[in-house]
Amino acid sequence: MAAFEYKALDRRGRQKKGLIEADTARQVRQQLRDQGMMPTDVREVAEQSAGQGFRRATGFSSGELSLFTRQLATLLRSGLPLEEALSAVAEQTESRKVKRTTLGVRASVLEGHTLAHALGSFPGAFSTLYLATVEAGEHSGHLDLILERLADYVESRQLMQQKIVLASFYPAILSLVAVLVGVLLLTVVVPRAVQAFSSIAQERPALTGGMIATSDFLRANWWLLLGGIAAASVGWSLLKRRDAFRYRVDAIRLKLPLIGRLARGLNTARFTRTLSILSGSGVPMLEALKICEQVVTNLPMREAITNATRRVREGESISKSLTSSGLFPPIAVHLIASGEQSGKLDDMLERAAVHQEREVETLVAGLMGVFEPLLILTMGGFVLMIVLAILLPIFELNTLVQ
Repeated sequence: MAAFEYKALDRRGRQKKGLIEADTARQVRQQLRDQGMMPTDVREVAEQSAGQGFRRATGFSSGELSLFTRQLATLLRSGLPLEEALSAVAEQTESRKVKRTTLGVRASVLEGHTLAHALGSFPGAFSTLYLATVEAGEHSGHLDLILERLADYVESRQLMQQKIVLASFYPAILSLVAVLVGVLLLTVVVPRAVQAFSSIAQERPALTGGMIATSDFLRANWWLLLGGIAAASVGWSLLKRRDAFRYRVDAIRLKLPLIGRLARGLNTARFTRTLSILSGSGVPMLEALKICEQVVTNLPMREAITNATRRVREGESISKSLTSSGLFPPIAVHLIASGEQSGKLDDMLERAAVHQEREVETLVAGLMGVFEPLLILTMGGFVLMIVLAILLPIFELNTLVQ
């Protein structure tokens, strides 16, 4: 039995969409006619996965992937067969794309394919890491346990992303408001305040003259500034597509005092946690290291992992291979070395990941704690300059009158 997506017209001529499980498309059309609808399009879900547009449509968000994995792991842990568990997940979800993908996976499983092979039919929803972990769980016979670990991994990664986004959300809004207020003061308030002194032949203070010149420039060339910002944004996005440029930017980012620590810690946490779950699931170490390259976004660190994989293939330990690059935190490297010596590499990798994630959280909180007061002080200083630019001519006028 396969899953089919249909489009049909009801008795009133309104279009209906949905999913139906059946053996053939002909059965789907017959079921729709029995319900009083006229089918216009019937397609098997598994067949649509070959199209690029469908891969984009079935891409799971972090929350959807986390919930899907946790529900499937819980149902398998309770003893339900795989096909029933997938059917229950499809019934439970409220997301149409998750339901469509889940039914497509279930149809592939009913045809005799493994779960990893069925998930691989939807590359837009499941990454290589996800597929390799599921395949290792099926080979080991402990798919439920592996899925629970995978659910923990997905949830922890989602939680880390949420913390970083939430921590940067308020400063971003504050920065935007500060820029808008500054532009409003320069283009509206300053010109109207200065009109009061336009008839006075006295020379204006330097601060007042500078503010007036800045205000005139913004009002006369605002379109040029917006065009420059748009051109810079487009140029930056085009340059970021070049690996050589991205490599140089990432290398510079690693050398910055605080930003470098944040980038190094975040990528190390991803690497160690991913390697931990892959190694604990029974994935061969060389294959696990190759998959870990995909989760590291910093190109110099990704290149270091590639070189480490080559050295491990030649017989060198993971810790020594990572130490030679000088890009990974010493604590993480020492924990990996301790795990290799004691035979508890999975546990040490987990500890290294937890340590790096906590360090990243502390660093982000510290950066935001420093950035917010600095931004407020900068905004206050800018407003003070505008107020002084308006008041200085008044003070000088009072002096002349006296």
